[in-house]
Amino acid sequence: MDPDERLMRSIEEQIGISKNAKRAFREEILIRISAYARKGKRFDYSTHDRLREAIEKKLFADLKDVVKITTSNKTPDEHQLKKINEVTKRLIEEHQYCPVCANELLRYVGSLLNR
Repeated sequence: MDPDERLMRSIEEQIGISKNAKRAFREEILIRISAYARKGKRFDYSTHDRLREAIEKKLFADLKDVVKITTSNKTPDEHQLKKINEVTKRLIEEHQYCPVCANELLRYVGSLLNR
């Protein structure tokens, strides 16, 4: 699989990496990956603070509109309801939220994003 230049740039832009600095940033990450591999460890993006911040900002930016749409409608359509149910299910299964708390969290986050 070839690298997705547009995706990489959109992530790098979240933390102000310029086109001129992208090569150095990517090399820094590759060096970290190699260091982990030499130690027999697996690299995780969360161990690199700037990469973690960039990915989290990118994900938040990408999902912001989805959360706004799915939480701002009183009667969500079928597609929106499916998204709400998927997020609720993940909150319950992966983060041990109870169903009521998962729904409350979605409503709260939606209200913050709709301000």
